[in-house]
Amino acid sequence: MGERVVVLGSLNMDIVVSAARKPEVGETVLGESVRYVPGGKGANQAIGLKQLDADKKMLGVIGDDIFGEKIMQQLHQLTIDRQHIKQVNGTATGIATIIHTPKDNSIIVVPGANTACTTAYVDEVEAVIASADVLLMQFEIPLETVKYALQLAKKNNVTTIVNPAPAQELTEDLLRYIDYITPNQSELAVLLDNANEDLETIFKQWNRKHTTELIVTLGEKGCAYWDGENVIKIAAKQLGEVRDTTGAGDAFNAGLAYGISKRWTIRQSVLLANTVSGLAVTKFGAQAGMPTKQDVNRFWINKL
Repeated sequence: MGERVVVLGSLNMDIVVSAARKPEVGETVLGESVRYVPGGKGANQAIGLKQLDADKKMLGVIGDDIFGEKIMQQLHQLTIDRQHIKQVNGTATGIATIIHTPKDNSIIVVPGANTACTTAYVDEVEAVIASADVLLMQFEIPLETVKYALQLAKKNNVTTIVNPAPAQELTEDLLRYIDYITPNQSELAVLLDNANEDLETIFKQWNRKHTTELIVTLGEKGCAYWDGENVIKIAAKQLGEVRDTTGAGDAFNAGLAYGISKRWTIRQSVLLANTVSGLAVTKFGAQAGMPTKQDVNRFWINKL
């Protein structure tokens, strides 16, 4: 039975500035607080999997600065295997500046050491990827590296999931190595030329062109996928007061990867992902908000 998920992706320090609202262009507003929180979509998703008690490994690159040290300490405290995370001398760790408001957030990412997550690094960790059941990736590392790792995974019959964030235009040459892709609505607009169409039209056209399974996250409206004949929409789960949406997408992808690694159906996996995401937004912080196995089991009929 499939079990192991390998996450290859970014490790950042999130600088979270909280304010009542976002400033307009040219405007200055007073903030309420600033926090320094280990993040990065790769690390967030790995921790999401850890909290679900999944068999997982984290791959990525950090700098030799204080932020890199803090990230490694955080991973150690959470018992995430750090053996294959590479530290590059003379390079700053990636940073994400997050403007957090009561209802939403916006993010600027400075990749830093994540740009040193190269194809040569993938060669160094080839055995780890080849031994996986599922490879989960994002776009906060170079696209060349993403494609190279996907090709390696498919050569070894590893199922691949890509969370296409930040959004980028993708060629069919890359898509053919991706089994599942999970854009939100803004990322979907970049992937498609027909983003103004209704979801059913989008899914039909997508499936005529691509073999990759498309799963679209819809924010507070939930998510949608194609069952082979129809668009299936799953409403977002309201599992408490929404406090922070920063890690919602990462939580969703962690839950999806967990289900896929267990060889569940796409419906079961998406339902779990929806529950994990719904719980994540009730807590502050992308990593601190990741729900535990026990949290999920309070709302999940088929216990993890």
